[in-house]
Amino acid sequence: MTFKWKPLIRHFFMISFSLVMVYPVLWWIGASLKTNGELASPNIFPSVPQWSNFVKGWNSVPGHSFTDFYLNTFALEAAVIAATLVSSTLVAFGFGRLNFPLKNLWFSLFMLTLMMPGQVLIIPQYALFHQLGWVNTYWPFIVPHMLAGGAGGTFFVFLLIQFVRGIPKELDESAKIDGCSWFGIYFRIVMPLMVPAIVTVMIFCFLWNWDDFLGHLLYLNSVDKYTVSLALRMINDSQSAQEWGQLLAMSLVSIVPATLIFMFLQKYFVEGIATTGIKG
Repeated sequence: MTFKWKPLIRHFFMISFSLVMVYPVLWWIGASLKTNGELASPNIFPSVPQWSNFVKGWNSVPGHSFTDFYLNTFALEAAVIAATLVSSTLVAFGFGRLNFPLKNLWFSLFMLTLMMPGQVLIIPQYALFHQLGWVNTYWPFIVPHMLAGGAGGTFFVFLLIQFVRGIPKELDESAKIDGCSWFGIYFRIVMPLMVPAIVTVMIFCFLWNWDDFLGHLLYLNSVDKYTVSLALRMINDSQSAQEWGQLLAMSLVSIVPATLIFMFLQKYFVEGIATTGIKG
């Protein structure tokens, strides 16, 4: 029996490449348990783990803890995701199933907004929200998503349209025979079949808004309304002698929700990307 070298070599390179990719994360975990003096040490993990970095970092902002910032962030995420799902699915259903005047023109204009850099809209949007009195509130993040806008709104609609077009129209005709309205078709037939694509949109929406720093920095002025991303900046600014271990510990904690969501919903995420990519 001959020994097969190719699988061994292939697995060796795959494991080696995986270790290279994982090394920064391992260093990050180890550095969060170190003192400032140990950060320059070549060892990944400290000799004596400083678990107190997590406790001190959690309460490092005077008058607040990261519990407050997490609650603010989750409340904002829930509102943004709900607004995104309602508006994006309705718009996708309209373009994917209904016929109305100038449909192709409106769809083309809608898709052209994908080419517009977000930086171009920062000043006019801020001026508008300031006149409406929405600065230092969560409305600048929620209202655009109610109109299928905001971060990635056009992309979400395009993603869902591909999925809607892949659903057989015979289902609509059967529902109409049974007396179902267009809204009934949307709610009873299309929405249940769109679950993989909807979960994909939820994951993207959660990740993009969770990582949003510039938008939160522009519109939120009160510490009581700060999100996790802004709280991390306060750790970096609130101390004259920077405790890097505490900052790294809190940054490590900040990625836990996004990581867990992706891990538990990975099946739907992959299915949603695959189905929207091959149907159209």
